[in-house]
Amino acid sequence: MTQKPYLLGKKASPSTGHWWIRFVAIIALVNFTLVVFNETYIFFRHFYLKYIPAVVSVYDPVKSILPDAQINHYLNQVDRLAAEINTQGLEEAATEKLLQNLRQESLIILDDPSFLISNQIGILAKIKREIQAHTDTPSVRNSFRTPANLAFSKFWRAENLAQLGTEKELDFFNEQIRPLLHKTYFRALNEQGQLEDNFWKIDRWFMIFFALEFLRKTILRKKQHSEQGFGKILLRRWYEGFFFLPFWRWLRIIPLIVKLHQSRLVNLEWILGQLTYEPAAYLSDRISNFLMVRLINQTKDAISNGDISRTLLEPQPYIKVSSVDKADAIIDRLLQLTIYNILPKIKPDLEALLRHSLRESVIQSDFYQGLRNIPGIDAFPKEAIQQLADYLAGGTVELITNSYSDIRGRQLFDELSQNFKAALQKELQDKLNQTELKTLMSELLEEIKLNYVQRSTQHDPEAILEEAEQIRYVATLRIN
Repeated sequence: MTQKPYLLGKKASPSTGHWWIRFVAIIALVNFTLVVFNETYIFFRHFYLKYIPAVVSVYDPVKSILPDAQINHYLNQVDRLAAEINTQGLEEAATEKLLQNLRQESLIILDDPSFLISNQIGILAKIKREIQAHTDTPSVRNSFRTPANLAFSKFWRAENLAQLGTEKELDFFNEQIRPLLHKTYFRALNEQGQLEDNFWKIDRWFMIFFALEFLRKTILRKKQHSEQGFGKILLRRWYEGFFFLPFWRWLRIIPLIVKLHQSRLVNLEWILGQLTYEPAAYLSDRISNFLMVRLINQTKDAISNGDISRTLLEPQPYIKVSSVDKADAIIDRLLQLTIYNILPKIKPDLEALLRHSLRESVIQSDFYQGLRNIPGIDAFPKEAIQQLADYLAGGTVELITNSYSDIRGRQLFDELSQNFKAALQKELQDKLNQTELKTLMSELLEEIKLNYVQRSTQHDPEAILEEAEQIRYVATLRIN
């Protein structure tokens, strides 16, 4: 039984439940959209926090993101300081106590390793740059305190606030530092020391769905093609396994593209054609040159090694797809075409050639020259020669046609063919003839190879590919 080829991008027909295939493709698209959103959530969280805060409030628990208690306490201390200054002023002991606490908490925040663990080092670096630039704090060598520590210690002092203005300094903090601190968060670590991520709780339902769908299609295909083993069926649809992996989720783009193409929701033919246009053009040009050169070289080797001669002169048994001798059938068909189709069309030309040849042969024959020597017959009528030539020419054509259609004539043709092949094989077995033919054929193949490769460099592969695309487009229009 001949198996139908299993195509990766085979388009579904209505009989295979096209609506279900579209539904599965839509589910795959939704799943991959969620995967992309989950993978990029941390990077775009500050954007969501600023413009779509509802997204942050909903999705932060999925990523195990909690407000940083230490940062919140720190910002509350700043708010208390602002209120204390407005009511009591900078000189009060309570205000000085708050400033001292802010200096200490600033140092703790700057040295907090959670920034590094939760990939927030960029926010911390920007905070340091802002405070150093504002307080004009240079780098100090041979000091255990970093420039950022020195900058915050200088910023949260009564002398600095009094000199530069309390309102101005607090405005700077609220406009430049507070938004950066608002972006920070706390993420818990799991038992393996990795950041907690609860996306698997959402993704597991998709994984179960695609696992059941994969099992359903496997069983269905096994019923349709019982001769195929489960291993072969599973391997042919290996790409769907990415739907089951709880890691490397971005690889689901591969089965997603296949499903979108199968469902016809998205026409990927044009996109793939444009993405692979130039590489395909030049690659196909190189492959065609390679195949042609390789074919010619293998043919030359077969001629040089005598494989072709042995094949023609000493045929070995080989597998046949039917009992008909293909060589005899081809020869018989060619003879039929020649005698019944070609000869009638070229009969006038053939008769003219035979007429000319026969007339010249009669005129130059000894018989005709002898007749001319007989007294009274020195000039044999040209009309008689013409009639004789016409008769022999027409008779020759009719003879060939009638002989092949006649049973006896067919037997004679077969005997002639067998004797011809036997005589040809005998001549080809001659070493001198074989050597000469090998040399000529090898040189001919070498000329073909050189000229083909040279001509191929004169044509633009992109133009050839463009022509092929146009032909394919026209053929598609005709089919539709």
